[in-house]
Amino acid sequence: MLVLLTLVWVGPYPGPSAKDRFAPTPGGCSPETFGTGDTVTGGYDSLGLDVRLLPSKRRRNPWTGHHRNCVRLAKHSVWKCSATFAWIANSFAEHPVLVFRGQNLGAAALGAFGRRFGVPRKHALVKYRHPEHEEVSWLTNVEPDGKVDWYGVKRATDWHTDSTYEPELPILAMLHAKEVPSEKGGTMFADMRAAYDALSPVIKERLAGLTGLHGRTDGPAGERLYGDNKGQTEKRYYEQPRPAVIHHPITGRPILFVNPMHTHGFVGMEQKEAWPLIEELAAHATQDRFVYYHSWRVGDLLIWDERATMHRGAGDYAPQERRVMLRTIVYQN
Repeated sequence: MLVLLTLVWVGPYPGPSAKDRFAPTPGGCSPETFGTGDTVTGGYDSLGLDVRLLPSKRRRNPWTGHHRNCVRLAKHSVWKCSATFAWIANSFAEHPVLVFRGQNLGAAALGAFGRRFGVPRKHALVKYRHPEHEEVSWLTNVEPDGKVDWYGVKRATDWHTDSTYEPELPILAMLHAKEVPSEKGGTMFADMRAAYDALSPVIKERLAGLTGLHGRTDGPAGERLYGDNKGQTEKRYYEQPRPAVIHHPITGRPILFVNPMHTHGFVGMEQKEAWPLIEELAAHATQDRFVYYHSWRVGDLLIWDERATMHRGAGDYAPQERRVMLRTIVYQN
């Protein structure tokens, strides 16, 4: 049975209830601009993390026998089409990871798409910001001179939820593949809703009274991955207290909200006790039964819910092969 998510919806098109998730394709736009998409079958989606695959060309749906039209984000500028965007919002409201195949967006287009969901913001790492569209950044292993960017190779290759050290939490992030390695180089997602559900009653009771302390890459995974080389930022980030368990404001479903990259402690707990607990929770949440591995193709665009998931670059490709992606992160209006 698929485990579904109702996304926290903050934009002009509120997410639908579960009964609406297979609503008919909306009208009002050219029929080539939208479709109902297909839910990926097999793999991890049957275990908890629902991945919505939106086809890149018109094709027959093998489950229903019907033909489904594609979503061509760049060609049809769907962020300007209310009916099409509402349909995408419908899909995302029920699926914490959306996969769009065969897209070709520039930085301006990706930023514009992000603005339909909320407010895209600059990435903390100054080096990787797009020079013309600072709300969009590069996730790349290539230096401007073509050499290997070794910081870019290791960047984000341990489990985390983005920007939990910011005063305000992001609602979603987007990643768009421009160049990918010949093999591997995937991105992994962990379902933090299912991870919480599978905790023992004793651990749930313990977490109910805990407040996590979040800083920028100063948790056990952050220190292990980056050490003293955490990259250049233009401002200082201050510790943010956040409940160890949060609840989805639409469904009320509890979510384990501790990540080993940015969570460096708990209120009233010494580090020697806190770090083993953080590592224990991370090991639990990243078991194979909770994890989806996305194998990238050029043109893939992924959107994921920052509240309900952790993610990481798999870090399993040859560093000499180019891996270049555009990224944006979106906050509530």
